[in-house]
Amino acid sequence: MLSLNRILCPVDFSDASQHAIDHALAVARWYGARITALHACGPRRGSGSTGAEREPAIDLECVEARRLGTEVVAAFHAAHAMGVDVDVVVHAGHPVTEILECAVSTSADLIVMGTHGSGGFEHLVLGSVTEKVLRKAGCPVFTVPPRVRATSALPFRRLLCAVDFSPSSDRALEFACSLAQQSKAGVTLLHVLEWPWHEPPAPAFDEIPHEQAVQLIEFRRQSEERTIDRLDALVPDAVRDMCPVVTRFAHGKPYVEILRIAAEEGADAVVLGVQGRNPLDLTLLGSTTNQVVRRASCPVLTVRR
Repeated sequence: MLSLNRILCPVDFSDASQHAIDHALAVARWYGARITALHACGPRRGSGSTGAEREPAIDLECVEARRLGTEVVAAFHAAHAMGVDVDVVVHAGHPVTEILECAVSTSADLIVMGTHGSGGFEHLVLGSVTEKVLRKAGCPVFTVPPRVRATSALPFRRLLCAVDFSPSSDRALEFACSLAQQSKAGVTLLHVLEWPWHEPPAPAFDEIPHEQAVQLIEFRRQSEERTIDRLDALVPDAVRDMCPVVTRFAHGKPYVEILRIAAEEGADAVVLGVQGRNPLDLTLLGSTTNQVVRRASCPVLTVRR
């Protein structure tokens, strides 16, 4: 069974941050995990000071941040009633650096953070803090959209786990099934077939030789059968005993189909496996994963092998 002992939840006092706190508390309660609530402060944006001139500004901001530490505690006011232990930490420095270093120093099993914010997180949008944490964090990252955009609910009732049959997506399925078991949810296991020609998944057969058209139709049929077999093989009886799992495959651009099916099924979270952290893997975050996180109206959990 998956074990989560420590959850890192960056806090910037925005509504998006509060929404992430709600999810961090829920997950912590399910797993009996401890939360580290981190607020990172640094020089204000637009400041032209450098070096020693910047240190007084950092000091002043951190004094204010410590004062606001009481608000961090207040944001987690439900933690005590839920039996969740929370440590509040205020660090001076760049948010990305502080988040990543805190994740390592606390041996965090999961980072839960909002996809948009303000203040200390420099208007936390993909392309800045969130995207960098997604790219560099060694542990799974659970990104939570602003409450005004959210269509999901707690506890989860339906999770969508998109797989590409890589080792990282195997790990994502393990995580999805564990979350589903904890929240008594069901899991939809999805694989998207992206064809080498424009959708719909067949060229205009009247414009190509009959023999070639037959071969393409057969190729598609075999691809679909292999996909169904591989999806079924990913879900042994032991996994099905943990939670209800259904399998689906779709044709098209992966992120488009993931988002479409998440909306169609009313998914409360999407779980994705992502590759390693070397530069060659960044194209994945620049495509499917990044697009899903940017556009999803429910939280997205990205899991590395």
